[in-house]
Amino acid sequence: GLAWTSMGGATLPIEATTVHEGERGLKLTGQLGKVMNESAQIAHSFVTTNSDRYGVSKDWFMKHSLHLHVPEGATPKDGPSAGISMTSALLSLALNKPVRKSFAMTGEITLTGEVLPVGGIREKLIAARRIGVKQIILPAGNRRDVSELPEHIVTGLDIQHASHYDDVFEILFKSSRASKK
Repeated sequence: GLAWTSMGGATLPIEATTVHEGERGLKLTGQLGKVMNESAQIAHSFVTTNSDRYGVSKDWFMKHSLHLHVPEGATPKDGPSAGISMTSALLSLALNKPVRKSFAMTGEITLTGEVLPVGGIREKLIAARRIGVKQIILPAGNRRDVSELPEHIVTGLDIQHASHYDDVFEILFKSSRASKK
């Protein structure tokens, strides 16, 4: 995930694991603020109600207690920007299929799977560059923000845009394309 901070942009690794089977649940850790906590709950609800759409048995999320963690707990984190990242981590776990590692992403997700625009695009792209990630998924609603950035920030980045989580899923789990969308 990509985040805006008061010190600029930062990357957010997001981890998900199964705690136990038998009942639905979601434990959240990592100094998450109220908004980010809500984003995780939305991501969990979205994947639970749409599991069959992404190739996960209808009851998988209903029968597993999950733990979602955003490391580096000393740094408080808040905001809706990690919604698509959290959704991807949960689906990766349920599918037992890793997310394509060469990507960074940011975007708020709604209960219906819409990917909403977020702030701090400049800082987030710089953070991705800093760790050597050149493939980025951004909300379609942030196209204008990207077009207004200086060329030296976007040159060499493969920025793909998503308006619905289906777009993110296609990029991360199905597609091997490397072209701009």
